Amino acid sequence: MSELIWRPTAEYLDGSNLSRFMARYGIGSYEEMVRRSVEDVAWYWSQVERDLGLEWDRPYDRVLDTHQGIEWATWFGGGLINIAHNCVDRHAAGDAAERTAVIEEREDGSVRSLTYRDLAAEVGRLANGLRSIGIAKGDRVGVYLPMCVESVVSMMAIAKIGAVYLPIFSGFAPAAVAARLEDAGARALISADGYTHRGRLVEMKEAADEAAHMIHLHTTLILRHVGRPVEWHRKHDVVWDELLAEQPAEAPTEATEAEDVWMIAYTSGTTGKPKGAVHVHGGFLVKVAAEVAYQVDCRPGDVLHWVTDMGWIMGPWETVGTLALGGTVLLYEGAPTHPAPDRLWALCERHGVTILGVSPTLIRSLMPSGTGPVEAHDLSRLRILASTGEPWNPEPYRWYFEHAGGGRCPVINLSGGTEIGACLLSPYPITELKVATLRGPSLGMDVDVVDAGGNPVRGGVGELICRQPWPSMTRGIWGDPDRYLATYWSAIPGVWRHGDWASIDEDGFWFLHGRSDDTINVAGRRIGPAEIESVLVGDPAVVEAAVIGIPHDVKGEALWCFCVLAGAPDEGLATRLGDLVDRAIGRPFRPERVVFVPDLPHTRSAKIVRRAIRAVVRGEDPGDISSLENPDSLAVIGSALASQQV
Repeated sequence: MSELIWRPTAEYLDGSNLSRFMARYGIGSYEEMVRRSVEDVAWYWSQVERDLGLEWDRPYDRVLDTHQGIEWATWFGGGLINIAHNCVDRHAAGDAAERTAVIEEREDGSVRSLTYRDLAAEVGRLANGLRSIGIAKGDRVGVYLPMCVESVVSMMAIAKIGAVYLPIFSGFAPAAVAARLEDAGARALISADGYTHRGRLVEMKEAADEAAHMIHLHTTLILRHVGRPVEWHRKHDVVWDELLAEQPAEAPTEATEAEDVWMIAYTSGTTGKPKGAVHVHGGFLVKVAAEVAYQVDCRPGDVLHWVTDMGWIMGPWETVGTLALGGTVLLYEGAPTHPAPDRLWALCERHGVTILGVSPTLIRSLMPSGTGPVEAHDLSRLRILASTGEPWNPEPYRWYFEHAGGGRCPVINLSGGTEIGACLLSPYPITELKVATLRGPSLGMDVDVVDAGGNPVRGGVGELICRQPWPSMTRGIWGDPDRYLATYWSAIPGVWRHGDWASIDEDGFWFLHGRSDDTINVAGRRIGPAEIESVLVGDPAVVEAAVIGIPHDVKGEALWCFCVLAGAPDEGLATRLGDLVDRAIGRPFRPERVVFVPDLPHTRSAKIVRRAIRAVVRGEDPGDISSLENPDSLAVIGSALASQQV
């Protein structure tokens, strides 16, 4: 039994959004709240949207409809609701009009911001501009922009006219951009001339041109973001400021059905083309607004910053959720460690961030710089720390809790996915916490941990599943319903299998153990890589680690460990690390190889892509690696393997 690291104070028990909701319905405890939310999911979600004050153009007449099966559940049938109205229009027309809606900071330190009134005007101009170039309800529009104000304007203008928002990771190469545009059948692409990342110019215009040429896309709307000279193609290029200069600020908002598609969010697969998760106006808005309200406790006046990109689900999550609640979303365009390891903390101090979201990998990368960069900045306004992306190791979790939050802020460690549209698991500000826990189910999510037969598992590791639908559940994979059913619903009929290993301890605290497709089977004993990686990064010489399983004639699989070091390796370090694993996990799990590498393959959201490492070792196709920020790391790993022969 691990000890509690945090207990909620009166500020959270009495003053949080969730405590207010519970008091409204006479719910006395967290456990009762979880139980009530899944006993009748239709009741819960109908009360949530009312509690949050979301506005409908026409009320819905049924909350949940499963007549086509749980796999194709629909929500808020008969209702008309639009994300742009709820995130922009209603605030601009009310008391929040002069409140800051969006702040953008670039790597060079320049800052821009828009009030809700300003945002509504820009959204209106772009909505009119899109209509003027022939974009209509249902048309798919790709958005390939850095984390700038215009990325939010684009998202909301597309929603406003009832078109379909297609966010594309700002670091993608042309082929990856083209693949997503082509799969979605996009009518247009919104992009920029460029941006800077780690002090380097990223030439987006050229990438957008090449992608458009690959699929014969006829319309690209280009933002002059850095103002550099670029080649203009007047046959298909439209210049952002020229288009908007001709448009009025007032624009009608499309009356969209709750089940009208508003976003196709692509997630990379281990094989085959990326999967386009389909999300709709009503369900996504209700679920995400609820999470930002109840999990990270966002309120008007809060400044929320998540280290992310719009091409990762947390970009739309933070934007839609924060703006729906009348808060302020802070976007940072650049690397959070550039030009120095205090950049993130300086950003938080400068803009008074109250809610901060990171990945565990980012914290691991900051730890070698020590606590000085954190302590140099006033982070007293922080009241919620959050995280997602992958399982935590204990020491980085403690570092984040103790140094970023001063031991006074809960770590809302949540887990979901692009297809979830939000979260399966999450703590709440009213819950006690253990190190690295996710505490339990996200409210309204009927989740469980089961074995291969679908039977509940307690006291061990099993598959994370969900037994009932939820509002933001993907409405399928765009253009491929069979793949959707095979990917999520085929393992246990009528049950969503997410692909994560999880466990529930004797006190009812939930923990993640990594992706089930990363699980390693050593002599019949299954183990997740995160457990061994936690041991490795516990050695002060190791900054980051990735563990994979490689076929072995006797054991079935053997462990290979790839470690990024704080400095040059000491003599005998590999042996020392093997001994650490022996003592902490057991002799059968001693690594067969420990390889020292300068970098591990990461996505921009800082997830380690273990399958790519495994593919390098085995000489196989790594699948879709278009989301990697550092694809060159794979060649470096190959060189390290060759030079560090056992």
